[in-house]
Amino acid sequence: MAKLNPYLTFDGTARAAIEFYAAVFGGHVKVTTFDEFGDPGNHGVMHAQLDTLEGFTLMASDLPPGGGADHVVGTNVAVSLSGMEADLLREYWHRLSSGATVTLPLEKQMWGDEFGMLIDRFGVHWMVNIAAAPAAAAP
Repeated sequence: MAKLNPYLTFDGTARAAIEFYAAVFGGHVKVTTFDEFGDPGNHGVMHAQLDTLEGFTLMASDLPPGGGADHVVGTNVAVSLSGMEADLLREYWHRLSSGATVTLPLEKQMWGDEFGMLIDRFGVHWMVNIAAAPAAAAP
């Protein structure tokens, strides 16, 4: 099943924010840093995810290196579409792209998933992540 989730962006405080939201809502937090994906020494949050006991998900990240020039608190929310339904998510991407500004093409990323970002014709920021199929278990 594809999921629709809010995605918050912070300028260096994503870890503190997601930990605060976990204290508020409960649930499990997973955090990965830019350092873990090839930017040595950058301990900023590349992706954080809070999965609550109530079944909703909140995602967050710090701005990527050099990405803070136009960051304004209050406009730091994007909508994330994610899942393993590749055909469905590519179709959503195609439809959302009409009249949009693609800021990162939907393509395979270093973590193995397909991922892209765009700003739709109404100014809404979208992220689409197609999860890579799990590796087959060895016989």
